[in-house]
Amino acid sequence: MKLQTTPIPAEYRRNFLHLYFDIGWYGLLAGSAANFINIYAARLGASGLQIGLMGGMTAAINLVLAIPAGRWLERRPIGKAVFWTALLYRLGYLSWVFLPLLFGKNNLAQINALLLINFLMGIPLTAVGLGFNALFAEATPANWRAYVAGIRNSVLSITFMLTSLASGYILSRLPFPLGYQVIFLIGFFGALMSSYHLYFIQPLPHLPETGLDDQSPAPNAPVHNPHTNLRLDILRSPFRTTLLVLFAFHLAQYLAIPLFPLAFVHSLHLTDAQIGTGTALFYLTVLLGSTQLSRLVRLSGHKNITGWGVVCMAIYPILLSISSQVWHFYGLSAVGGLAWALVGGAYANYLLEKIPANDRPAHLAWYTVAANACALIGSLAGPALVNQIGLPAALILFGLLRAAAGASILLWG
Repeated sequence: MKLQTTPIPAEYRRNFLHLYFDIGWYGLLAGSAANFINIYAARLGASGLQIGLMGGMTAAINLVLAIPAGRWLERRPIGKAVFWTALLYRLGYLSWVFLPLLFGKNNLAQINALLLINFLMGIPLTAVGLGFNALFAEATPANWRAYVAGIRNSVLSITFMLTSLASGYILSRLPFPLGYQVIFLIGFFGALMSSYHLYFIQPLPHLPETGLDDQSPAPNAPVHNPHTNLRLDILRSPFRTTLLVLFAFHLAQYLAIPLFPLAFVHSLHLTDAQIGTGTALFYLTVLLGSTQLSRLVRLSGHKNITGWGVVCMAIYPILLSISSQVWHFYGLSAVGGLAWALVGGAYANYLLEKIPANDRPAHLAWYTVAANACALIGSLAGPALVNQIGLPAALILFGLLRAAAGASILLWG
């Protein structure tokens, strides 16, 4: 994030403040309920396929509903549409609290209920994801977006770290499943407060382009809804190569994700407190690594930083497959956070560099479809392969695929 010296104009301050509080309270949700739900499912006895489905269904719903959701949003005031869909989506977190009360020790019934709840939550989530991008763009002038996004990323990292540590402590002190019910309730409170601040974020039409000198897009820079303009000619353009190497990256990324909770619970036998500490270490190194990102990008460019970051992401699943001690997990968490600091901070800008400035929505549409397809395929195929070759071999294989994806970005991206 570039150092800001220009005072924030008074007409922007209200939106900026609510954007910061929104992400701060979201960090409470992300570090508690959202962070531990897969661990809870694994402790209930969920298979890799069932854990993969929890994430894969969201991607499938996004693929199906993205275009109608975009058209629905275009006919409504964006601020109110985002608030109400976010509130509807986040009510699902409250239902997690009552699962042990409703189903007792029937673990299979709880797992099936989680799958159903996640499916239903995915419907409004599609509109939230599209709508918030548009709301951010309309509430923040273009030359202030890098500044605001940088602060939001920092706030999220800090609140996520603190909440993850606190959640691990709570889970270590309370019996199962009461501890999980408590952190699910904490997450729901964070979701409510985040939604409260979303309500006050208002579009500001005809914003003057004044403020920061740096006009480059920020990591995770928001864009308007890209899903309404899918064009086949883009697949015949040079962007096809960029799309292919990013498809390879996301597929290798999502193949491994459903396997991590299984490794934590069944192979490493980690406690919830240890998982919370490892997650906090991961986001601490993300935060520290992000402070050096601008310097590294100036030296090597967004493409090379993305490629080497993806290669480094291969370390996590490969070494996790042979880990046996908690300090192995802590070391991997720190290394994984540094790798993600490179990838998460550079790949969005690398993508935008490869897209014509006057034709971004159509190109981003194809990227969004590809990313969601990877999430769906990876979430299902990863656990399926574990059943054939075992967890350690699958982790090594998916790590090697991450390294190959990173090399493809460096060579052809």
